Amino acid sequence: MVVAAAARLPQQLTLNEAVQTLEQLGTALATQTAPTLQIDASGLEVCDSSAVAVLLELRRRMLAQGKTLQVTHIPQRLRDLVGLYGMSELLPG
Repeated sequence: MVVAAAARLPQQLTLNEAVQTLEQLGTALATQTAPTLQIDASGLEVCDSSAVAVLLELRRRMLAQGKTLQVTHIPQRLRDLVGLYGMSELLPG
């Protein structure tokens, strides 16, 4: 399987950064041709529920294109938020 390491989450992803981050990542991912696209979350230090919303929207967009989204190097804070909202399918194991 071909995987494109297409994008990285910013250092901060809160309500203030959500729209701009969604636009940037959406554009970056839309240009990729691989069936599985990765977002590296290793640089994410500050996040709130907006980060979950951004990932959900990106996942929805990728599924509409017949692609899958994979989030890697997930910080604990993001794991906690995803679990809180019952969206565990967003993150691997």
